[in-house]
Amino acid sequence: MVTMERKNGSYRGSINCRGTLLDLSKPVIMGIINITEDSFYANSRTQHIDNILEKAAQHLEEGAQILDIGAQSTRPGAVTVGADIELERLLPAISALAEHFPGAILSVDTYHAIVAEKSIETGAAIINDISAGELDSNMIATVARLQAPYIAMHMQGTPANMQQQPHYDDVLQEVLDYFIRKRAQCLEAGIKDLIIDPGFGFGKTLAHNYTLLKKLSVFHMLDCPLLIGISRKSMIYKMLNSTASEALNGTTVLNTLALQQGAHILRVHDVKAAAEAVKITQYMQAL
Repeated sequence: MVTMERKNGSYRGSINCRGTLLDLSKPVIMGIINITEDSFYANSRTQHIDNILEKAAQHLEEGAQILDIGAQSTRPGAVTVGADIELERLLPAISALAEHFPGAILSVDTYHAIVAEKSIETGAAIINDISAGELDSNMIATVARLQAPYIAMHMQGTPANMQQQPHYDDVLQEVLDYFIRKRAQCLEAGIKDLIIDPGFGFGKTLAHNYTLLKKLSVFHMLDCPLLIGISRKSMIYKMLNSTASEALNGTTVLNTLALQQGAHILRVHDVKAAAEAVKITQYMQAL
Protein backbone atom coordinates (compact mmCIF):
# COMPACT_ATOMS: atom_id res chain seq x y z
CA MET A 1 0.00 0.00 0.00
CA VAL A 2 1.26 3.49 -0.79
CA THR A 3 1.98 5.40 2.39
CA MET A 4 2.64 9.08 1.82
CA GLU A 5 3.09 12.09 4.05
CA ARG A 6 3.96 15.72 3.49
CA LYS A 7 7.51 16.73 4.33
CA ASN A 8 9.06 20.00 3.20
CA GLY A 9 6.52 20.31 0.39
CA SER A 10 7.15 16.81 -1.03
CA TYR A 11 5.87 13.31 -0.30
CA ARG A 12 7.56 10.26 1.20
CA GLY A 13 6.53 6.62 0.90
CA SER A 14 7.00 3.16 -0.61
CA ILE A 15 5.22 0.72 -2.93
CA ASN A 16 5.02 -3.05 -2.60
CA CYS A 17 6.63 -4.81 -5.59
CA ARG A 18 6.18 -8.58 -5.17
CA GLY A 19 7.05 -8.30 -1.50
CA THR A 20 9.89 -5.83 -2.01
CA LEU A 21 9.18 -2.34 -0.68
CA LEU A 22 10.46 0.22 -3.15
CA ASP A 23 11.36 3.35 -1.22
CA LEU A 24 10.22 6.58 -2.88
CA SER A 25 11.65 8.93 -0.27
CA LYS A 26 14.15 9.86 -2.98
CA PRO A 27 13.50 9.79 -6.73
CA VAL A 28 13.66 6.42 -8.49
CA ILE A 29 14.77 5.79 -12.06
CA MET A 30 12.90 3.49 -14.44
CA GLY A 31 15.01 2.33 -17.38
CA ILE A 32 13.17 1.71 -20.66
CA ILE A 33 13.62 -1.55 -22.55
CA ASN A 34 11.69 -1.53 -25.84
CA ILE A 35 11.32 -4.95 -27.46
CA THR A 36 9.56 -3.61 -30.53
CA GLU A 37 10.46 -2.74 -34.09
CA ASP A 38 8.59 0.55 -33.96
CA SER A 39 9.64 2.67 -30.97
CA PHE A 40 9.91 6.40 -31.77
CA TYR A 41 13.54 6.41 -30.57
CA ALA A 42 15.39 3.96 -32.82
CA ASN A 43 18.36 3.50 -30.48
CA SER A 44 16.05 2.12 -27.76
CA ARG A 45 14.78 -0.82 -29.84
CA THR A 46 16.00 -4.15 -28.44
CA GLN A 47 14.59 -7.51 -29.51
CA HIS A 48 17.03 -10.38 -28.99
CA ILE A 49 17.34 -11.84 -25.48
CA ASP A 50 21.10 -11.25 -25.31
CA ASN A 51 20.60 -7.59 -26.22
CA ILE A 52 17.74 -7.25 -23.72
CA LEU A 53 19.95 -8.65 -20.95
CA GLU A 54 22.80 -6.36 -21.99
CA LYS A 55 20.53 -3.31 -21.90
CA ALA A 56 19.13 -4.35 -18.52
CA ALA A 57 22.62 -4.82 -17.07
CA GLN A 58 23.61 -1.35 -18.30
CA HIS A 59 20.49 0.27 -16.84
CA LEU A 60 20.97 -1.42 -13.46
CA GLU A 61 24.68 -0.60 -13.32
CA GLU A 62 23.93 3.05 -14.07
CA GLY A 63 21.37 3.33 -11.30
CA ALA A 64 17.93 2.14 -12.45
CA GLN A 65 15.73 0.64 -9.75
CA ILE A 66 12.98 -0.42 -12.17
CA LEU A 67 13.18 -1.91 -15.67
CA ASP A 68 10.15 -1.07 -17.84
CA ILE A 69 9.62 -3.56 -20.67
CA GLY A 70 7.36 -2.73 -23.59
CA ALA A 71 6.42 -4.90 -26.58
CA GLN A 72 3.89 -2.53 -28.22
CA SER A 73 4.95 0.82 -29.63
CA THR A 74 2.68 3.64 -28.45
CA ARG A 75 4.17 6.44 -30.51
CA PRO A 76 1.62 8.57 -32.44
CA GLY A 77 0.19 6.52 -35.29
CA ALA A 78 1.79 3.26 -34.16
CA VAL A 79 0.36 0.02 -35.51
CA THR A 80 -1.33 -2.11 -32.83
CA VAL A 81 0.22 -5.58 -32.63
CA GLY A 82 -2.29 -7.17 -30.23
CA ALA A 83 -2.02 -9.07 -26.96
CA ASP A 84 -0.82 -12.36 -28.50
CA ILE A 85 2.24 -10.78 -30.10
CA GLU A 86 2.91 -8.77 -26.95
CA LEU A 87 2.95 -11.98 -24.92
CA GLU A 88 5.12 -13.74 -27.50
CA ARG A 89 7.68 -10.96 -27.15
CA LEU A 90 7.34 -10.24 -23.43
CA LEU A 91 7.21 -13.54 -21.60
CA PRO A 92 10.63 -14.88 -22.71
CA ALA A 93 12.15 -11.48 -21.90
CA ILE A 94 10.56 -11.35 -18.44
CA SER A 95 11.69 -14.92 -17.69
CA ALA A 96 15.26 -14.17 -18.75
CA LEU A 97 15.40 -10.90 -16.81
CA ALA A 98 13.95 -12.50 -13.67
CA GLU A 99 16.52 -15.30 -13.90
CA HIS A 100 19.57 -13.12 -14.55
CA PHE A 101 18.60 -10.18 -12.33
CA PRO A 102 16.48 -11.65 -9.50
CA GLY A 103 16.71 -8.45 -7.47
CA ALA A 104 15.47 -6.18 -10.26
CA ILE A 105 11.94 -4.78 -10.19
CA LEU A 106 10.29 -5.40 -13.55
CA SER A 107 7.49 -3.24 -14.94
CA VAL A 108 5.47 -4.12 -18.05
CA ASP A 109 4.17 -1.42 -20.37
CA THR A 110 0.81 -2.74 -21.63
CA TYR A 111 -2.86 -1.81 -21.85
CA HIS A 112 -4.10 -5.41 -22.19
CA ALA A 113 -5.36 -7.12 -19.02
CA ILE A 114 -4.35 -10.59 -20.22
CA VAL A 115 -0.81 -9.36 -20.87
CA ALA A 116 -0.70 -7.79 -17.41
CA GLU A 117 -1.86 -11.04 -15.79
CA LYS A 118 0.58 -13.32 -17.65
CA SER A 119 3.45 -10.88 -17.10
CA ILE A 120 2.93 -10.74 -13.34
CA GLU A 121 2.68 -14.56 -13.22
CA THR A 122 6.01 -14.76 -15.09
CA GLY A 123 7.92 -12.43 -12.80
CA ALA A 124 6.99 -8.80 -13.43
CA ALA A 125 5.96 -6.64 -10.48
CA ILE A 126 4.40 -3.43 -11.86
CA ILE A 127 1.87 -2.71 -14.61
CA ASN A 128 2.38 0.49 -16.61
CA ASP A 129 -0.82 1.28 -18.56
CA ILE A 130 -0.85 4.25 -20.95
CA SER A 131 -4.65 4.10 -21.05
CA ALA A 132 -5.35 3.84 -17.29
CA GLY A 133 -7.83 1.07 -18.04
CA GLU A 134 -9.67 2.92 -20.82
CA LEU A 135 -8.57 0.52 -23.59
CA ASP A 136 -9.36 -2.70 -21.69
CA SER A 137 -12.26 -2.65 -19.25
CA ASN A 138 -10.79 -5.66 -17.41
CA MET A 139 -7.46 -4.02 -16.62
CA ILE A 140 -8.21 -2.28 -13.32
CA ALA A 141 -9.97 -5.30 -11.81
CA THR A 142 -7.14 -7.55 -12.99
CA VAL A 143 -4.43 -5.39 -11.45
CA ALA A 144 -6.41 -5.17 -8.21
CA ARG A 145 -6.70 -8.95 -8.05
CA LEU A 146 -2.97 -9.33 -8.74
CA GLN A 147 -2.18 -6.73 -6.03
CA ALA A 148 0.40 -5.14 -8.31
CA PRO A 149 1.41 -1.47 -8.31
CA TYR A 150 -0.41 0.27 -11.17
CA ILE A 151 0.85 3.20 -13.22
CA ALA A 152 -2.18 4.99 -14.68
CA MET A 153 -1.40 7.49 -17.43
CA HIS A 154 -3.60 10.20 -18.89
CA MET A 155 -4.14 10.08 -22.65
CA GLN A 156 -6.65 11.96 -24.78
CA GLY A 157 -7.72 9.57 -27.54
CA THR A 158 -5.67 6.55 -28.59
CA PRO A 159 -2.13 6.19 -29.97
CA ALA A 160 -3.64 6.11 -33.46
CA ASN A 161 -5.38 9.50 -33.18
CA MET A 162 -4.14 11.23 -30.02
CA GLN A 163 -2.10 13.88 -31.83
CA GLN A 164 -4.87 14.84 -34.27
CA GLN A 165 -5.65 18.32 -32.93
CA PRO A 166 -5.84 17.58 -29.17
CA HIS A 167 -7.96 20.18 -27.36
CA TYR A 168 -8.55 21.20 -23.75
CA ASP A 169 -10.32 24.22 -22.30
CA ASP A 170 -7.98 23.98 -19.30
CA VAL A 171 -5.41 21.17 -19.63
CA LEU A 172 -4.26 21.26 -16.01
CA GLN A 173 -7.78 21.19 -14.55
CA GLU A 174 -9.00 18.52 -16.94
CA VAL A 175 -6.05 16.19 -16.35
CA LEU A 176 -6.30 16.73 -12.59
CA ASP A 177 -10.06 16.03 -12.63
CA TYR A 178 -9.39 12.89 -14.66
CA PHE A 179 -7.00 11.58 -12.01
CA ILE A 180 -9.35 12.45 -9.17
CA ARG A 181 -11.94 10.19 -10.83
CA LYS A 182 -9.38 7.53 -11.77
CA ARG A 183 -7.93 7.41 -8.27
CA ALA A 184 -11.40 6.84 -6.81
CA GLN A 185 -12.07 4.08 -9.36
CA CYS A 186 -8.77 2.32 -8.62
CA LEU A 187 -9.16 2.55 -4.86
CA GLU A 188 -12.71 1.21 -5.06
CA ALA A 189 -11.47 -1.72 -7.15
CA GLY A 190 -8.85 -2.55 -4.52
CA ILE A 191 -5.64 -1.23 -6.05
CA LYS A 192 -3.38 -0.26 -3.17
CA ASP A 193 -0.34 1.14 -4.99
CA LEU A 194 -1.45 3.69 -7.58
CA ILE A 195 1.11 5.80 -9.45
CA ILE A 196 -0.01 8.61 -11.74
CA ASP A 197 1.59 9.73 -15.01
CA PRO A 198 0.34 12.99 -16.62
CA GLY A 199 1.03 11.52 -20.05
CA PHE A 200 3.38 13.98 -21.69
CA GLY A 201 3.00 13.73 -25.46
CA PHE A 202 -0.15 11.61 -25.34
CA GLY A 203 -2.95 13.72 -26.79
CA LYS A 204 -1.30 17.03 -25.95
CA THR A 205 0.23 19.91 -27.88
CA LEU A 206 3.61 21.45 -27.09
CA ALA A 207 1.86 24.14 -25.03
CA HIS A 208 -0.22 21.55 -23.15
CA ASN A 209 2.91 19.58 -22.24
CA TYR A 210 4.81 22.57 -20.91
CA THR A 211 1.79 23.86 -19.00
CA LEU A 212 1.53 20.51 -17.20
CA LEU A 213 5.26 20.48 -16.49
CA LYS A 214 5.18 24.01 -15.09
CA LYS A 215 2.30 23.11 -12.75
CA LEU A 216 3.44 19.57 -11.94
CA SER A 217 3.42 20.09 -8.19
CA VAL A 218 -0.38 20.47 -8.28
CA PHE A 219 -0.70 16.70 -8.75
CA HIS A 220 0.68 16.05 -5.26
CA MET A 221 -2.81 16.78 -3.93
CA LEU A 222 -3.75 13.29 -5.18
CA ASP A 223 -1.49 11.65 -2.57
CA CYS A 224 -0.02 9.29 -5.17
CA PRO A 225 3.54 8.86 -6.41
CA LEU A 226 4.17 10.82 -9.60
CA LEU A 227 5.89 9.28 -12.63
CA ILE A 228 7.33 11.50 -15.35
CA GLY A 229 7.98 10.14 -18.84
CA ILE A 230 9.46 12.82 -21.06
CA SER A 231 12.62 11.09 -22.27
CA ARG A 232 13.61 12.23 -25.79
CA LYS A 233 9.99 13.10 -26.65
CA SER A 234 8.86 15.52 -29.33
CA MET A 235 8.09 18.21 -26.73
CA ILE A 236 11.86 18.46 -26.45
CA TYR A 237 13.17 18.03 -29.96
CA LYS A 238 10.41 20.07 -31.63
CA MET A 239 11.14 22.91 -29.24
CA LEU A 240 14.86 22.67 -30.10
CA ASN A 241 14.45 21.93 -33.83
CA SER A 242 16.39 18.70 -33.48
CA THR A 243 15.63 14.97 -33.33
CA ALA A 244 14.99 12.29 -30.71
CA SER A 245 18.59 11.12 -31.03
CA GLU A 246 19.78 14.65 -30.18
CA ALA A 247 17.38 15.21 -27.26
CA LEU A 248 19.40 13.92 -24.29
CA ASN A 249 20.42 17.35 -23.03
CA GLY A 250 16.85 18.65 -23.25
CA THR A 251 15.61 15.52 -21.51
CA THR A 252 17.98 16.14 -18.59
CA VAL A 253 16.80 19.74 -18.31
CA LEU A 254 13.13 18.73 -18.15
CA ASN A 255 13.81 15.84 -15.77
CA THR A 256 15.57 18.29 -13.47
CA LEU A 257 12.58 20.66 -13.58
CA ALA A 258 10.30 17.73 -12.75
CA LEU A 259 12.53 16.66 -9.85
CA GLN A 260 12.40 20.18 -8.45
CA GLN A 261 8.61 19.79 -8.29
CA GLY A 262 8.72 16.48 -6.48
CA ALA A 263 8.64 13.81 -9.21
CA HIS A 264 9.05 10.35 -7.66
CA ILE A 265 9.88 8.22 -10.72
CA LEU A 266 11.71 9.21 -13.92
CA ARG A 267 11.07 6.90 -16.89
CA VAL A 268 14.09 7.29 -19.17
CA HIS A 269 16.14 5.85 -22.00
CA ASP A 270 19.39 7.23 -20.54
CA VAL A 271 19.77 6.13 -16.94
CA LYS A 272 23.21 7.60 -16.22
CA ALA A 273 22.14 11.14 -17.12
CA ALA A 274 18.95 10.80 -15.05
CA ALA A 275 20.90 9.46 -12.06
CA GLU A 276 23.20 12.46 -12.23
CA ALA A 277 20.21 14.82 -12.33
CA VAL A 278 18.74 13.09 -9.27
CA LYS A 279 22.03 13.29 -7.35
CA ILE A 280 22.57 16.98 -8.00
CA THR A 281 18.92 17.92 -7.39
CA GLN A 282 18.83 15.97 -4.14
CA TYR A 283 22.01 17.66 -2.94
CA MET A 284 20.65 21.12 -3.72
CA GLN A 285 17.33 20.40 -1.99
CA ALA A 286 19.14 19.22 1.15
CA LEU A 287 21.10 22.46 1.58
